[in-house]
Amino acid sequence: MTTTSLERTRAALQAIADAGAEGARIFTQVYADTALQAAAAADARAAAGICLGPLDGRIVSVKDLFDVAGETTTAGSKVRHTAAPAERDAVIVQRLRAAGAVIIGKTNMTEFAFSGIGINPHYGTPGNARDAARIPGGSSSGAGVAVARGMCEIAIGSDTGGSIRIPAALNGVTGFKPTQARVPREGAFPLSFSLDTVGPLSRSVLDCAQTDAVLAQQPWAPLVPRTVAGLRVAVPRGLLFTQTEDQVLAAFEQTLAGLRAAQVRTTDVNLDAWLGAPFQLQEQGTLIAAEAAHIHRELLAAGQADQLDALVLSRIRRGETITAAHYVGVQQARAQLQTQLDAALADFDLLALPTVPVVAPTIESLDDADTFHRTNMLVLRNPSVFNFYDLPAVSLPLPRAAGELPVGLMLVGKRHGDRELLSVADAVQTSLTA
Repeated sequence: MTTTSLERTRAALQAIADAGAEGARIFTQVYADTALQAAAAADARAAAGICLGPLDGRIVSVKDLFDVAGETTTAGSKVRHTAAPAERDAVIVQRLRAAGAVIIGKTNMTEFAFSGIGINPHYGTPGNARDAARIPGGSSSGAGVAVARGMCEIAIGSDTGGSIRIPAALNGVTGFKPTQARVPREGAFPLSFSLDTVGPLSRSVLDCAQTDAVLAQQPWAPLVPRTVAGLRVAVPRGLLFTQTEDQVLAAFEQTLAGLRAAQVRTTDVNLDAWLGAPFQLQEQGTLIAAEAAHIHRELLAAGQADQLDALVLSRIRRGETITAAHYVGVQQARAQLQTQLDAALADFDLLALPTVPVVAPTIESLDDADTFHRTNMLVLRNPSVFNFYDLPAVSLPLPRAAGELPVGLMLVGKRHGDRELLSVADAVQTSLTA
């Protein structure tokens, strides 16, 4: 980069300020003074030949479910507006600071991270970066918009059913969901103990890889150089391609054709026995709903339910009806299915499919509760499968003509093969932008 951290931080703060009321919907907190101080310190280190790592001086936002010492963690909810300030930073915030990152603020989100749409009636809904009348995707709504609009270079989000990859896809940026155990969640307000993961959104796979190294507290080493030629890519035709809009499918097929021209070996595969299993197993209730009902049990018992977004509350209430027998049965089946899908994918380097089967719909079109829930289920469908199977996945923005809405390409790797997936995704991204 040719500009200093201080110059870039000032530009990012100006972008937030220039957005006016929209900036306040994207960020719930802006740390202008401390960000400028951190940027100046990073520049001083650089001048002295000192570097704390790949994120030293980089501008980073964090989703408002991560604790920042002295600040209230709202998790997108009005009921937490008066909660006691956090006593200490979340572990990932501690690691970012130690790595020299410039934390510019907290980004808005869906209440309690419980939706893939990104609408928030309490703190406002950030408009899509390409068209503010459209949804940003959730639940890391402000994160995706902030990166796309140049308000930060890297955003830290959480992903329980697609909450990093959905806003990345709908706003035209890159998002990475790691294997769950890779990044600690201490100091993050939970949605689902079984499925929550922590990862970055940014402009590039390289930025995501560098951020992932910091979040996972691993020494940074350059990604192993890869070429796309010879990659073995499985395309899971079937369930996850249904209800896909024509423009999304056209962008995906055009990309696939380009990869084949670059000697990628693609194979259409039928994995519906596994990819459909998470939905079949959870018809009577999901792991997320059951665990959310447990997490919010005191709030509901205290009679504060009427202060929640009704669309979020209905999903939490659904969790109260789930029996222990059903919950345990899903968890047992999940463990067995993970091993089976691992074996089915053994001969491939990765899976490739659309991240989300639709482009961002307008906010107004989702006013009706039934339409909202149908759309929410659809945008969560593809990414949520790979939370269930705990596989690392990245969403890459596909090339689009002027005026076309963003479309994401999801690449899925093998459990604990996060670095390998990032190396391959970097090669694919380079091929797409060549």
